[in-house]
Amino acid sequence: MSRIVVSLAFILWFALIHPFLASAQERVRVGWAAMTASHTPLWVAQEKGFSAKQGLALESIFFGAGPPAMQALVAGDLDVVITSAPNVVNPRLGGAETVMILSIIPTFIDHIISAPSITTTEQLRGKIGSVNRFGSISDMGLRLSLRRLGIDPEKDVRIVPAGGNPERLAAISKNISQFTIMNEPFIKEAERLGYRDLVNMATLKIPLHGNGIVTTEAIIKSKRPMVTKFVRAITEAIHYVKNDKEGTKAVIGKYTKLTDPEGLERTYRNYTSVLLEVPYADPNGIKTLLDDMAPRNPKAASADPKTFVDPSFVQEMESSGFIKQLYKR
Repeated sequence: MSRIVVSLAFILWFALIHPFLASAQERVRVGWAAMTASHTPLWVAQEKGFSAKQGLALESIFFGAGPPAMQALVAGDLDVVITSAPNVVNPRLGGAETVMILSIIPTFIDHIISAPSITTTEQLRGKIGSVNRFGSISDMGLRLSLRRLGIDPEKDVRIVPAGGNPERLAAISKNISQFTIMNEPFIKEAERLGYRDLVNMATLKIPLHGNGIVTTEAIIKSKRPMVTKFVRAITEAIHYVKNDKEGTKAVIGKYTKLTDPEGLERTYRNYTSVLLEVPYADPNGIKTLLDDMAPRNPKAASADPKTFVDPSFVQEMESSGFIKQLYKR
C-alpha cells in the first residue's frame, strides 16, 4: 500500500512540475528551406537532444524557399534561418542587418549531370543547362563552376530555369536541356537513368556558403545568450554527424524519406565531406557571391564581405575549449 501511495505522489509531483521544466527551456524559432541533407545538423540537434542539452526548445519551421524565410526573419517572426549565402547578401544589400554566424556547407557539393553523349566539359559548349530558377544557389553554382572550368556561362552555353531536381532530370530526358546541377540522392537516380556524373563541384573548391546559420544584428544584441546556445547545439550536432555515420543516416532517412541503403550512404558521404570542425563563416564564401553580382549591382561591387559575417560566436567556442573538448584534442 505504501508503495502505491509513493508512486501516486511521484506521479502527482511530476505532473505539477513538468510544465515548469518545459517552460524552463528557451524557445528558438528556426526557419529552414529545401528538403536536402544540408540541414542534417539541424535535424540531428533536434533528434539527438543537443538543442535541449543547451536549454533550448526548437520550433523548427519549414519554408518552400529561402527568401520567404528571410522575410520572416527580418520581420521578427524567426530568430535564425538555416540558409545559403545569397539569402544573407541580398537582404543586407537591400538595407536589412542580416549576418551569417556559422557555416554548415562552405562550398558547392553539387555535381554537374549531363546527357550520356557529353563525355567532357568542353562538350558543354553550345549546349543548354538547366537550374532551379534564375538567381538561385543552383544557378549561381552552375555559372561559377562553368567559369572555373573555362566556359563562359553567358556566351558559351545557354542556361534556363526548369524547377527542382526531378524537373531538371525530366528536362534532360526531353532534350530541353543537356546538362544540369544536382546533389545526392538525385545523382544516384540520374546515373540509374543513364545520365553522366560529369563534374563533382566540390573538387573545384569554390568558396561559397551553401548553408549556414543566419540571423540579424538586432537579434544578436537582444538574444545573444540564446543565439550562443543554438550555435553550440549545431556545432555539437556537426561533431555527431562526422562521427556517427549510422545514427546520422537514420536521421537523414527520417526527414528525406530516403530508404535505399546505397542512396543514404552516398548522401551521407557527399554532405559530411565538407563539414568543418571549426565552422567559421569565412568572408571568402561571401566575396565569391559579391564578385559575381558586382557587374550588375553597384552595391555588391563596393560591399565589404566581412560585414556579412560575425565570427564572434565560433571564436567564443574555440577560445573556451568547447570545440576542442568535442573532438578530444
